[in-house]
Amino acid sequence: MGMSAPAPTDPVLVAACRTAIGTAGHALSAVPVVDLAAPVAAEAARRASALNLPVAELVLGNCLGPGGNVARSAVLAAGLPVATPAVTVDRQCGSGLEAVRLAAASVRLAAVTEHRTTLALAGGAESASTAPWRFWPPDTPGAMPQRYTRAPFAPTGFPDPDMGDAADDLAVQRDISRHRQDVYAERSHRRACEARAAGRFAAEIVPVAGLDSDERPRALTLERLSRLPPAFSRGAIPAPAGASGALGTVTAGNSSGISDGAAVVAVTTRGAASAAGLAGVAIRSCAVVAGDPALPGAAAGPAAAAALRTAGLTVGDVGAIEITEAFASVALAFADDLGVDPERLCADGGAIALGHPWGASGAILLVRLMSQMLAPGGAEFGLAACAIGGGQGIAMVLQRCDPAGRA
Repeated sequence: MGMSAPAPTDPVLVAACRTAIGTAGHALSAVPVVDLAAPVAAEAARRASALNLPVAELVLGNCLGPGGNVARSAVLAAGLPVATPAVTVDRQCGSGLEAVRLAAASVRLAAVTEHRTTLALAGGAESASTAPWRFWPPDTPGAMPQRYTRAPFAPTGFPDPDMGDAADDLAVQRDISRHRQDVYAERSHRRACEARAAGRFAAEIVPVAGLDSDERPRALTLERLSRLPPAFSRGAIPAPAGASGALGTVTAGNSSGISDGAAVVAVTTRGAASAAGLAGVAIRSCAVVAGDPALPGAAAGPAAAAALRTAGLTVGDVGAIEITEAFASVALAFADDLGVDPERLCADGGAIALGHPWGASGAILLVRLMSQMLAPGGAEFGLAACAIGGGQGIAMVLQRCDPAGRA
């Protein structure tokens, strides 16, 4: 492959943790987004304490919180020094991964231009259960305000489908059958149940509100999944002649669940991690792309391909791949784009099984990759990718580093 070892100034992730993922309206339903993020940020800082560096900043992804800079409130609630800056970012489902990208750029900039080693915390948090209701103001005097559940992903004149309808459209355009989607969903649930039972999630989870295990994974047979009705009314792309019905193929079983959760990683330089004796994963590349807003689920594959090109790798070089499984059709389109067997995605199940706390999901991918890559015999290279509302995609390539500084 000809890839050099990470340089001393390269950004490295040295600690990663998350909450258990709660199903919206259930175990974490009374926990505001700040109280999800704060204990995870505090734990990530504790796990990175061998660096003996102050936290320079917290960068936190969030989509539907109360505003007011959730990250700054989380810094204070976590007990970090009041002098710790913080910023909240929104790239919708890619927000958690975007937060880490921005933190890594800041760490590298300080190392290269100021010759200064820093430690940043980055990740994401989402409480769908406590997200405030939002309203458009009345458009005429005396009219009632109109509630909306999501902001527009595209302006008037552009397609702006709801994500479920868009997932149906993607399945039609890519000829992804209902059976393939259900097979993929069954595998995600089965793998997550097996991983949870084996304790493979335990070390990465910070208990919050008494929840120390992911709520959503359940044993779902292919037969049961195949009986579920379509969940959406289909989108804008007509079903082809001979297709089975007009309602589409996306169901509650082959989609992710609306969820609550948070995840945070610690970001520093390779040199600092090596000096502190901390194993970690170096960020070797990251890519953000944008495409057709009518098919937001289609952008993860092009983002991953761009990140792999920048890293000088092929998908065959990558031993661990995590994608936000918003819908099975999205994960399968991603696999088809990269020419990779879907069996290689999400080794311990993904968002279809675990849930999709929007602003946190990108960071959860990194927590999962670090658990896999830093385990004995773990992959040298990992890939994380998200498809994003509005037609964007983001992806990141990681490389395992050992405590002695060798890649």
